[in-house]
Amino acid sequence: MEIGIVGLPNVGKSTMFNAITKAGAECANYPFCTIEPNVGIVPVPDERLDNLAKLYNTEKVTHAIVKFVDIAGLVKGASKGEGLGNKFLSHIREVDAIVQVVRCFENSNIVHVDGSIDPVRDIETINLELIFADMETVDKRLERAIKMARADKKHQVEVDTLNKIKAALEAGKLASSVSLNDEEKASVSDLFLLTSKQMMYVGNISEDQIKDIDSDPYFLKLKEYANAQGSEAIPLCVKIEEELAALDDNEKDEMLEMLGIDDSGLNKLIKASYKLLGLISFLTAGEPEVRAWTITNGTKAPAAAGKIHSDIERGFIKAEVISYEELIECGSIVKAKEKGTVRFEGKDYVMKDGDVVLFRFNV
Repeated sequence: MEIGIVGLPNVGKSTMFNAITKAGAECANYPFCTIEPNVGIVPVPDERLDNLAKLYNTEKVTHAIVKFVDIAGLVKGASKGEGLGNKFLSHIREVDAIVQVVRCFENSNIVHVDGSIDPVRDIETINLELIFADMETVDKRLERAIKMARADKKHQVEVDTLNKIKAALEAGKLASSVSLNDEEKASVSDLFLLTSKQMMYVGNISEDQIKDIDSDPYFLKLKEYANAQGSEAIPLCVKIEEELAALDDNEKDEMLEMLGIDDSGLNKLIKASYKLLGLISFLTAGEPEVRAWTITNGTKAPAAAGKIHSDIERGFIKAEVISYEELIECGSIVKAKEKGTVRFEGKDYVMKDGDVVLFRFNV
């Protein structure tokens, strides 16, 4: 999973990136400090793996991962080359989902490019530039599709689909707002439109806003906007996340408890990202290794096996499955089998989050 972190200059993107990836991206209080996208690979926190490692007496634990890409700050006119222009847009096309970091705090010492704090205005500035870029992409493709449809009517679906998307973009709406059937989706699947990507929002808040976040006017405005888009807004104090990044696990827990925060910003962001993209994790466990594997919700057993190795999918016979909770309750896989808790599932089995699986195959 690859998540692009975007926003206007000086909203805390790179600082947040540093905190959650410990990758040391350069930060400075001026626009366009980030020119090349910084990339950080982050393990997905999952306490189930540690518990399974104890159960199987193994020291090798492999978490699922998320790739975070910190992309340069965007300004008005980026689609026309302002700021870093198309350099920004080319970077963002490659990610699976977009996290927009939005400034929700007042600080006279940190410059805002538009001179005031307004989360929705900032989001609309970014979205408008993405829409302009997508309109250019759609227009180029539409011109070609019309010519192809004149020669072969099978391309008419593509023409009609592009016109539907174009009408939405011209109305200031994101491509993701357009309802398409499977045939229409297939006709434009290789367009990789920026506004067709899933989006979520992080409101960068100050320490003083944490306790009263439910009544904070800036964050409430952001949350209302996100909910209207069918998305999610997460309050996150980048300054605190920076401090947490420098602590060990015990110290982190103590600091979170002291602040009255139930979870770190990284955990909240990853959980929300999984939900946004419809992802779950299944687990494999044994003495050599305990590991989490990321799949799309609704994936069947053979395709899940293919995440491990294509040969396992090709030669799939069956899957021995037990839920994580049942395995922990039994205390061992041997006792689970004695109780008849381990199930044997075939090719039509739909994987569930937390399934502990052993795939049987023959090639």
